[in-house]
Amino acid sequence: MSVLVTGAAGFIGAHVCRALKARGEAVVGLDNFNDYYDPQLKHDRVAALCPDVPIETVDLADRAALEALFARQRPQRVINLAAQAGVRYSLENPHAYVQSNLVGFVNLLECCRHGGVEHLVYASSSSVYGGNAEPPFSESQRVDQPLSIYAATKASNELLAHSYAHLYRLPMTGLRFFTVYGPWGRPDMAPLLFSRAALKGEPIRVFNHGRMRRDFTHISDIVTGVLGALDNPPELTGEQAPVRVFNLGNHTPVELGHFIDIIEQAAGKSIDRHFEAMQPGDMVETMASTEAAHQAFGFEPRTRLEDGLPPVVAWCRDYFGDGVEETAERSIA
Repeated sequence: MSVLVTGAAGFIGAHVCRALKARGEAVVGLDNFNDYYDPQLKHDRVAALCPDVPIETVDLADRAALEALFARQRPQRVINLAAQAGVRYSLENPHAYVQSNLVGFVNLLECCRHGGVEHLVYASSSSVYGGNAEPPFSESQRVDQPLSIYAATKASNELLAHSYAHLYRLPMTGLRFFTVYGPWGRPDMAPLLFSRAALKGEPIRVFNHGRMRRDFTHISDIVTGVLGALDNPPELTGEQAPVRVFNLGNHTPVELGHFIDIIEQAAGKSIDRHFEAMQPGDMVETMASTEAAHQAFGFEPRTRLEDGLPPVVAWCRDYFGDGVEETAERSIA
């Protein structure tokens, strides 16, 4: 069966394409290769992880181009990982999030509806839980008080998905990712920012004076969860809308200080930590309850941060080297 993966040049998307291809799927990718971060990293990521997956340069917000792609490829299943990412950047450029995460998502829903897609799996985010949710975060908790514009667009995606599933019987599965890390990751997130700073002997900004906890989840566990969700669509029986939402996290929140300690040990260098106040849009703690995903498709995260983070530092050393000019100006996302 053919699978379309949007955001195929992104961190999660390229790893998912690689896993799908490895198990013999007919895969086609879509990406707009925008410049939110260096597009060269995206091209290098594709070349390293999924060089045999054709990737079409299309923006989800371009309705005509997306419709033409669906007409050519006729995908039977879709994994939507394309989005304008980043919590803090959404405060600076909200229009980019509206175009990609809202307009683009509706365009995709319409293409899936009219194209007879059998199952749409789409990326949501742990940020939808906002500041009032009590850890561990479960899918039954309210998500109507987002702290950032990015989080608001992701919560809106879930509402739109539910309405399309109800109206048009389009099976859909939303996945709330919890701070994904690994080799070939996003350069605007803490694992790469802090690793590169350590390797270059540069200081880092640590927000909320380090009093933050994150449910860091390795990319290998995320990919396993995405494929598990894809293979187990909601049933088209009865009157209930065929739509579900699952957390994909490690269920093990880690203190930010311990996270930095692991990077220091892997890099063999200490990091000068500049402690600052809490930033708008940030959450103090994230922690996923993964019971629902475990019951639905056997999801079981296996990678400890102590095992998964040192290879990220090694990858940064190999890919970026020690003389990269970019500094660590952002903290945890």
